[in-house]
Amino acid sequence: MGRTYEKSSITKQLESYFLLYVSNASIAFQKMAFVCLADFQAYAKDNLPKPTWEFIEGGADECITRDENISAYKKIRLRPRFLRDMSVVDTRTTIQGSEISFPVCIGPTSFHCLCWPDGEKSTAKAQAMNICYVTSTFSTCYFEDIVACAPSGLRWLQLYVQRDRQITKKLIQEVETLGYKALVLTVDTAALGNRLQDNRNKFSLPKSMSVKNLHVDIEENAESLLPVSNIDPSTCWKDIAWLRSITQMPIILKGILTREDAELAIRHNVQGILVSNHGGRQLDTVPATIDALTEVVNAVQGRIEVYLDGGIRTGTDVLKALALGARCIFLGRPILWGLTYKGEEGVRQVLNLLKKEFYKSMILTGCRSVSEISQDLVQFPRL
Repeated sequence: MGRTYEKSSITKQLESYFLLYVSNASIAFQKMAFVCLADFQAYAKDNLPKPTWEFIEGGADECITRDENISAYKKIRLRPRFLRDMSVVDTRTTIQGSEISFPVCIGPTSFHCLCWPDGEKSTAKAQAMNICYVTSTFSTCYFEDIVACAPSGLRWLQLYVQRDRQITKKLIQEVETLGYKALVLTVDTAALGNRLQDNRNKFSLPKSMSVKNLHVDIEENAESLLPVSNIDPSTCWKDIAWLRSITQMPIILKGILTREDAELAIRHNVQGILVSNHGGRQLDTVPATIDALTEVVNAVQGRIEVYLDGGIRTGTDVLKALALGARCIFLGRPILWGLTYKGEEGVRQVLNLLKKEFYKSMILTGCRSVSEISQDLVQFPRL
């Protein structure tokens, strides 16, 4: 038998210190502050089921547009101005006449309950920052419950026109009664994009989850096992007049990428354009949204407000989008990353981080207010 030794008091004390150190290090790691949006992205990737993560992050075909949405910002250089007394900086702006605390809002993304049990209700609660939340037609929470979570929040509805127009009419009238302030018509979904990973995974919503505000049957033999098959592919410009006949809400078109369609939007008397390529999830190899923005802004000539989504990852990206003519930007995937992290608190952290970055970018470029952010701030590399 081997000898047994009683541990000395010094050894016991050293072991105690070591265990305390390891415990504190573990706690510190868990509480480590996320310092950029990529930290939230990494957390979501590690904590969501693989098919869900690939659904959120995926793009169409080779994901060229999805990736260029992000990389295009890196090609734009800033031209800062100095010695301008930056002791007071105001990040506020307005959209459709409503004031928001800074020019970043929550864009429409579907199925939030995939990321957090309370889904869109938790997302809505983060609106206490005084920004706009565009609720998706394909919300996994009831609209009235979303409103109840943030009664004073500014909300717009993203709309997919359904084949049964009475369903669409009822949906619009419901949200208008609930106090929604604008209608955001998505124009780029006459067919669903070719999302290879979702096709491989045969991705579908869990049986416990559903689109709460629409009854949509899933076609088991369809390419997509998501409740999107009832989107009406016949939707066209003449339907703008139909929408106007059933609502007093301003109409904003989401998905415009060209001068020609921007001019048609003006002709059809809409109140705004959201330059978007659906996060690169619909048609691959269309331009990055920041690259398409200038063409649309030049066509609009200030007659209506122009917004942008896609690829925003830093406060400096927000500044560049505003310098090129966007009134504000709408955030998509990063909201879902924050939601995955800590629900309402995670969304709020994402928005606060972006607000701080944007504020610092304004200071470092000499912009004391959003109105001072102009095209003179940016330059593109010579070809």
